[in-house]
Amino acid sequence: MFILLKAGECFAPERLGCKDVFIAGDKICKIEESIPICDFIETEVINCTGKVVCPGFIDQHVHIAGGGGENGPSSRVPEIMLGQIISAGVTTVVGVLGMDSITRNIAGLLAKARALDSEGLNTYIYTGSYQVPASTLTGKVNSDIANIDKVIGVGEVAISDYRSVHPSAQMLKELAWEAKVGAMVGGKAGVMHIHVGDGKQGILPLVEMLKDSEFPMEIFVPTHLNRNLHVFGQATEYAKSGGNIDLTSGEKTGKGLSVPDAVERLLRAGVNVDRITVSSDGNGSIPSQDGNKPGVGRVMQLYEEIRQCIAHKAIPIESALKMVTSNVAKILGLYPAKGALKAGSDADILVLDRQSLAIEWLIIKGKIFIRNGNIVMKGVYEN
Repeated sequence: MFILLKAGECFAPERLGCKDVFIAGDKICKIEESIPICDFIETEVINCTGKVVCPGFIDQHVHIAGGGGENGPSSRVPEIMLGQIISAGVTTVVGVLGMDSITRNIAGLLAKARALDSEGLNTYIYTGSYQVPASTLTGKVNSDIANIDKVIGVGEVAISDYRSVHPSAQMLKELAWEAKVGAMVGGKAGVMHIHVGDGKQGILPLVEMLKDSEFPMEIFVPTHLNRNLHVFGQATEYAKSGGNIDLTSGEKTGKGLSVPDAVERLLRAGVNVDRITVSSDGNGSIPSQDGNKPGVGRVMQLYEEIRQCIAHKAIPIESALKMVTSNVAKILGLYPAKGALKAGSDADILVLDRQSLAIEWLIIKGKIFIRNGNIVMKGVYEN
């Protein structure tokens, strides 16, 4: 299939100006000032005048196989559907197991990732869960990472949370060693994705472990860092020292900051935007604190809050896009195939209205999933 996106304002995510983008199969073939339409090649031409053309979003923290369970069996969240992901402009997800490694497992997470992949989405997973030693498929974190194609790291390992096992510095070191060695053998990034709870220590267990080890700082991604003001303060200093920090969209407890507010504060504090990523915690449960029905995190929150960063906080569009495209792809070892609008990159492209930033087109692996704002490719069990 050939697609030609004409005259869009292109972001790679750096601003490229008004360009044409030619897609051949599942790859971006050319990005030029003007690409002529060939009469002898059947090509769908999409007029992108007045549109933003950018890489599809990457959400590195989604409970694709279901989350929850904190409020008993009825609070277990079902598996996510394709439409819940693509409607947010997301073209790549990384699945996490989360707290419940008792009634759920890595085999189920991997199966769901493969199911979404067969429906057209780009999918990866982390092996492991909140607990240490980690839940795995082969019995070892390094073996999972080295030998299972979709496993790109370990997570979400929990620290500073009453639901964690409060891993010692030595336990974190051993887990990081497994992630790094598995990554070296498997040719992957070997990310250690760390759930940071509301506990008193915040990210200090990670900081102390790094002080007393030789692990590269870039393999660690602490997340949920805007849910608590104390932790957010620590995260600001951690990022200024060169660490990667991940914010979570949809903060609703009132104890922390929304993504737009958090990003605004980080940039004012002098944090390099290249150190910041945003994920949704989509399809994870939001435990009930007052006996009411538990909530569920939405992947759509990711799109909504990135849009608010641009529309309400005047954060430059290229900076906002970086946090859900190239920054994430580089951490995960997927760049420039993912997270980039370049010749040779995968044809995972999002087209937004320039004024409203509404999602108008979404292309994944060279196939159109959203056309003129309407989902046209659905999952097997979606109506």
